[in-house]
Amino acid sequence: MSIDPVKYIANRKLTRKQKAALVIVSLGADRASQLYKYLSEADIEELTYEVARLGKTTNKEVEDTLDEFYKLCLTHKMMTDGGIDYAKVVLEKAFGESTAKNLLEKVSKTLASKPFNFFAKGDPKALLSLLGNERPQVIALIMSYMEAEQSAKVLENLPEEKRIPTVTAMANMDRVSPEAIAIVESEMKRKFSSIITSDENMNLGGIDYVADVMNHIDRSSEKKIFDELDVSDPDLSKDIRDKMFVFEDILFMDVRSVQRFIRDCDTKDIVFAMKTASEDMKTIFFNNMSKRQAETVRSDIETTSNVRLKDVEEAQQRIVNLIRKLEEQGELVINKGGGDDEIIV
Repeated sequence: MSIDPVKYIANRKLTRKQKAALVIVSLGADRASQLYKYLSEADIEELTYEVARLGKTTNKEVEDTLDEFYKLCLTHKMMTDGGIDYAKVVLEKAFGESTAKNLLEKVSKTLASKPFNFFAKGDPKALLSLLGNERPQVIALIMSYMEAEQSAKVLENLPEEKRIPTVTAMANMDRVSPEAIAIVESEMKRKFSSIITSDENMNLGGIDYVADVMNHIDRSSEKKIFDELDVSDPDLSKDIRDKMFVFEDILFMDVRSVQRFIRDCDTKDIVFAMKTASEDMKTIFFNNMSKRQAETVRSDIETTSNVRLKDVEEAQQRIVNLIRKLEEQGELVINKGGGDDEIIV
């Protein structure tokens, strides 16, 4: 079946990328080059590709696309200068309620994209390597746009002499002009792109990533996932477990490490955690705590009743989190039982 190219062009619906390419072509080379200065290399490459494959267009496609582009620019300016309520009133009077709503939704999504969002896609080590060399004021500005967890990681790993000045700068930060933000973002993007990997294929997911995720979820969800994996893909389940630390791995820890984390454990957490623990696990705990503490825990286990499974799992998870924290601090060693993990005293 042959396709009539004239009918195809007349009936096709342009994608957002095709519309952007059409705007660039319509502006001409001189004006288009002025826009290119504000685009990233990746965006320029993608846009150029769309321009090259655009092909023939109808007058209606050009007029409709430029009309939409004009309205979006107008909406953007009204929202940034006068606010969303002002833009809504003007647009509804000019184009009607339906068109105004559509324009406001599109522009709102664009304005919602935060500066420095490219950092979220990069290697955390590369990010820390870059920020460690910046002034505290710059670091504070960038951290202010990060999620709290990512910002905390940056702060934890900053050179000690920059931590307090960065916190101070962030706390004292008030308003920063969009122009200043744009300048800093552009410079950071340039520096960041020069230190991240240039491999064509990015490493996404994988066993290590899943293990890391599993290490951060609650004990109940962890158990459910592994119970299902043990049935559907036992080999994968084992591979993930081998990369992470779970409550049952306490059985393979050396004596000194067990004694170390028990010292910091909340007695109530131990009592709850032992409610469903195996006899071997109970032996590990009782053999590595003082006689007095062991007697207290045994007595509390017997007298504590009506404990929910959720409370047991949460207590076990808190113990696991404590062990992971102490390992990160070099206070103990997590030994999962292989020859490579052998502890030499």
